[in-house]
Amino acid sequence: MSEKIYALLLRLYPAQFRKRYGEEALQLLRDRLRDEAGFPARLRLWLDMVADLAISVPREHRALRSALAPAAPALRADGMPSFRVLEEEPPRPATLMVAGLLSAAGLVAFFVLINIAGARFVSRAAQQQAPPATTAPARPAALTAEATSGGGNPADAATAAAGKPGNPRAGSSDQSVSIAALDPAERHRVVTAVADDLSQFYFDREKGQQAAGVVLRQERLGADRAATTGSLLATLLTGQIRGATDDLHLIVEYSAPALPKQPGTALSPDGLARYRALMHETHCTIEKVAVLPGNVGYIKLNSFPEPAVCEPQIRQAMGSIDNTAAVIFDLRDNRGGDPAMTALIAAYLFPKPVYWYNPRGATAAESWLSSPVSGSRLTNKPVYILTSVLTLSGAEQFSYDLKMLHRATLVGETTGGAAHAGVFHRIDDHFGIGIPEVRVVNPYSRHDWEVVGVTPDVRVQPAQALVTAQRLAQAARNGAHTASAQR
Repeated sequence: MSEKIYALLLRLYPAQFRKRYGEEALQLLRDRLRDEAGFPARLRLWLDMVADLAISVPREHRALRSALAPAAPALRADGMPSFRVLEEEPPRPATLMVAGLLSAAGLVAFFVLINIAGARFVSRAAQQQAPPATTAPARPAALTAEATSGGGNPADAATAAAGKPGNPRAGSSDQSVSIAALDPAERHRVVTAVADDLSQFYFDREKGQQAAGVVLRQERLGADRAATTGSLLATLLTGQIRGATDDLHLIVEYSAPALPKQPGTALSPDGLARYRALMHETHCTIEKVAVLPGNVGYIKLNSFPEPAVCEPQIRQAMGSIDNTAAVIFDLRDNRGGDPAMTALIAAYLFPKPVYWYNPRGATAAESWLSSPVSGSRLTNKPVYILTSVLTLSGAEQFSYDLKMLHRATLVGETTGGAAHAGVFHRIDDHFGIGIPEVRVVNPYSRHDWEVVGVTPDVRVQPAQALVTAQRLAQAARNGAHTASAQR
């Protein structure tokens, strides 16, 4: 038995060593087994063998690697590389078996990973077509479009203040989406309803009718047959209508929980009372106001609340940093709110009225900021905005507009990409479509931040954004002092 065990242990050595010394090692073992009887002697024998293996096995493999070094490809006289073969014996059956098992395991793992990745890609594609879930989980994000980008529903700010989670690109897909196969008749009914709504409500009637024609034509060609679930159908239709109109604000949504019969954005008196109580409890979602070292004003704001409820608190916060040398707005956890509040805060930063882009509202007198704000000393101070993937909707509007107006430096990571400018039209208990019904003027770019997000000027991890912004503010202050001294 001992001889068999030792023969197996000899396989730890390189093949050339076994071929040259293997039989001698086994004979040495046989001699010692014959001469050294008794438990103490046998124990000493095995301790000697284990110690010898521990020392000699690594040494022999190092020697083998040294032998391999000069075996690098060498050029022949004709310029072709040549190699020397060190091992001349064929692979052992055990080696072939292990190699076969490893190859089979790798192949199985590859197909499993491909299937998992494919499923996640489909799921993510469905999620990326939907807007952010910034309200309670039972309510689809589409129903809060008015609040998140222009309607002024304080419920959205209340939800953000309460810290309720929301996937920045999930939308209704964030619910427990049903995977039951769609009935062909139901699929046809949804496609027809989407086409009808596009024709009736899209602000560009001609484009809306063209998009409706594309949707119906694709159905006749059988393009929708692959959409076997509600979320896949919503994703497919969204891609079709966006491709036909080049409008990223159009979106078809699917919600596993039943949609409300009468979606709307106005709060009931009880809801408004709860909102006021929540704003009082959270100090209107103003998490922190401070003057940081270097005389840098800092405001961490976790939503843009309803001005009718929170204007006094916001004005007090802005006034408390009026004498600072620079301002940092921390929007890393801000998921949106009322666009009127974004305009109210931004007005402090300009010496004259400027156009304030809002993807939800048609151009009107309210589209210009009410600048200058009486007594504000912030109109010429450097402004920094901290962003993250959780910076959404109204917070993205604030960041996007100030960046495009060259009034702020964004520090952090790309925002969530939730402009969602469409008015929501309910199709049935599970499907709806968001449609822009007014033409909005974007003076900065053909597209805003929908899906793609707002790109920071200085890209860092969100956890490092505040320190980075402080350094930038200090560098700007030092530069201003140097320029003043030179003058």
